[in-house]
This record gives sequence, C-alpha cells and structure tokens, in this order.
Amino acid sequence: MSGLSRSPFVRFGIAAVAACAMVGAASAAEKMSKPPLTILIHGGAGALEKGLYTPEEEAAFLGALEEALRLGYAVLEGGGPALDAITASITYLEDSPLFNAGRGAVFTRDGKNELDASIMDGATRNAGSVAGITRIKNPVLLARAVMEKSEHVMLIGEGAEEFAREQDLEFVSPSYFRTERRWSDYKARLAREKEAGRQGALDPVTGPAGNPETGDARQDKYGTVGAVAIDADGNLAAGTSTGGMMMKRYGRVGDVPIVGAGVYADNGSCAVSSTGWGEYFIRLSVAREICAQVEYAGKTVPEAANDVIHNRLQTLGGDGGVIVLGPDGDHAMTFNSKGMFRGVLVEGGAPQTAIYGEGE
Repeated sequence: MSGLSRSPFVRFGIAAVAACAMVGAASAAEKMSKPPLTILIHGGAGALEKGLYTPEEEAAFLGALEEALRLGYAVLEGGGPALDAITASITYLEDSPLFNAGRGAVFTRDGKNELDASIMDGATRNAGSVAGITRIKNPVLLARAVMEKSEHVMLIGEGAEEFAREQDLEFVSPSYFRTERRWSDYKARLAREKEAGRQGALDPVTGPAGNPETGDARQDKYGTVGAVAIDADGNLAAGTSTGGMMMKRYGRVGDVPIVGAGVYADNGSCAVSSTGWGEYFIRLSVAREICAQVEYAGKTVPEAANDVIHNRLQTLGGDGGVIVLGPDGDHAMTFNSKGMFRGVLVEGGAPQTAIYGEGE
C-alpha cells in the first residue's frame, strides 16, 4: 500500500478524481443557487366578483392566461432572455379581445381607443414607454423599440407612431381595436351618463355621480395586462400594457407608461407590473416603492407588496394589484380589489391561473 501511495500515477488519479468531485459539487451548488425560471402575468384587477361572468367566459379568461404563460415560459425554457419572455406573453394578451389592452381596449369619452405600454430591463434598468397610441397593433413592441432603438424613455401620440413607422412596426386601422363587447359597454355608459346629467348628478370631470368607474358591472374595473420574468442568467424584466380607463377625457394618461408607477425592474431588488386606479399608483410610485422596500428595508417580495397594496395604497383610497418577482425567484400576486386575472409558471411546476380572491 505504501508503494502504491507513492506512485505518481496513483497520486495523479486520486487528484483527478478529487478535482472532478469538486467540479461536480460546484456545478450542483451553482445549479441550486440559481433561481428557477419563472414568469408571472396579470390581466387586470378590479371588481371581479363571482357571478359577473358565465362559466364559459371564466374558462376563456383562464385559458388565455394559461396560453400567455406557456408562450412566455417557452422562451425562458429555450434559453431566451426575460425581455423576450414577457414580450411574448404581453403581445398574446394584447391580441386577445378578452382584456383591456390592444385589441379589446375600452373606449374614451370620445369613442376612441387610446393605448399605453411600458417595458423595463432589470439588468440595465433601461426602459421604454408609449402613451396615447391609436394605430399600433402591439404597443408593447413599440415601448420596447423606444427602449432599445432610441435615446428616449417615453414617446406619445403621433410622434410615437412616427417612430413606430421608422421601426417598421405593424400598423392597423383604429377599428381593429374595437370589439362589440367594449362598444356595447361604451354605448350603455353614454346613455347612463346622459340620464345622470338630466337628473343633475353628472360631474363635469369624472362622469355620473363623480365616480369615474360607474357603469356596467361586467366592465373590468381597471383593465391592464402585464408580465414579469426571470431568465437563466438571473435577469429580471417587467412590462405592462393597457387600453386605459373607460370614458377617460382630456388626454388622460394613467400609471402604465410611467416608470416606477406602472412598471419597474431592477436585478438588485425586483420586477413589478401594476394594475389599478392609475392616479393613485402614480402618486405613490407603487412599482418603485415595492422594489425600494425590498432593496433598502430588506423586506421579502410578499412583505413589500402587501405593505404597499394593503396599507399605503388602500389608506390613500386607491385599489388594484401587482405581480412582483424577486431575483431569488420569490414572487407575489397581491391585490386589494375583489379580484385580479393572474397566473404564474415556475420551473418544474404547472401553470397556475386565477381570477377571484382567496378560496375561489
């Protein structure tokens, strides 16, 4: 045995085995330390009570959410970046007539569809957003082009569409965004507004009885779509897209295209996509506030989301929700409204989707 122990070949073999073992252990440790591939999506929060939709409608919503999850996750699974994953999910939701974003957007007071979108890269903190878009098929693609192919962060209206033409993005007729469901809601709201005006209950800014959300109970209260994801390199990304608030006036812009309110992503803290009463999300910088609590106060993602949505936002009088994803894969889908179209798909698991609150 002593002779063998002195053999250089044996010593080399032992060393090689030990080295391989160390490499294997390091690889296993690295694999364990990596966060799981994860994508979360939402399709808007608001007055979503059971009974508003038929079982067939609920199934359609949940099916669309699951398909959006699968499309985004397929990008992650194929080694693609988080930015590509959320773009895939959001464009699918924009193309669906079920959600208030892209095709299926709600109407302004003047009977138009005006779209907003934003996107942010957690690795670089680059961001892009657009507002008041009327002819771009997928506003999130324009927001991404602003981020990646311009020196700006936000473009609006005709200028944004001029830039879109330079980028060869797909234009559609404004009528593309119209759906019969949204048009019917709009006409019914107009009729109620006129009746309220005759009865002296019309607020000149917000509409009937001073409530900007008075109307058809089936109408999604704050329709927005969004996604957050983390990829194999540990990079976060977030994006949000919306048709805005139904019956809005005066070129109103909500939180969606405002970085820090409707969207935020930073590899050092978290990625957030918001949905809710935009004015309150802007005033509280909801998306950035959640990430700041994670970054500076050392809170977990669920703790930060709960504080901002259930305490700060609710105390101020706002409601809505967020999807949040941390760099370690910790995530939350938090809302103080009666429901939020939402879903999550984590590596090794199955898609999970929901509409209503706990115990649905």
